[in-house]
Amino acid sequence: MTDKKLPLSRRSFLKGSGSVIVGTLAMTSGSIALLAPSRSWALELNSLNDHTGKTLLQFCRHLYPHADLEDAVYALVVKDLDASAADDPDIRMLLQSGVQDLDSAAGGDWLSIGDDAQFLYVDSLQGTPFFEKLRGTAVVSLYNNDMAFAHFGYEGKKGNAGYLHRGFDDLTWLPDLPDKASGPMPDASA
Repeated sequence: MTDKKLPLSRRSFLKGSGSVIVGTLAMTSGSIALLAPSRSWALELNSLNDHTGKTLLQFCRHLYPHADLEDAVYALVVKDLDASAADDPDIRMLLQSGVQDLDSAAGGDWLSIGDDAQFLYVDSLQGTPFFEKLRGTAVVSLYNNDMAFAHFGYEGKKGNAGYLHRGFDDLTWLPDLPDKASGPMPDASA
């Protein structure tokens, strides 16, 4: 047997050392399906490992629960958290230790316990820096993207009052309010 050294470039080493979270779209939300090039999705993590990424994704599902919202949308939160962790070692440590604390409190693996038990741990962390980091990142990352817009029926910024007369009130997930609660209607010609 020879002791040959195989050439390994920095690029190929780095390419193989990252973690990846993968998933498949359930396609229950037809509007998201129109945006997706395929049913499969993958998120490459550059700073966090896959267990941390999956745990953060599930934690965010408990923070902002939408039963029929695809994991791919929640993965955008993890992507932003991973980018923050790559830029700031303190954030990386906060996220890693937060996941380690969840696992430890759950007896080994927080992801392996049921949803109701997971939620109790999430609820108990309110006000902690870990909770606040995830909450603050998730509220922006989760709701400010094209997939969420498509899922929730938000048609985007339309500009002036003409938007009100082009189907503004077509959101099926919001309750209908009485006209008197809506305030004055702008002039349609504006």
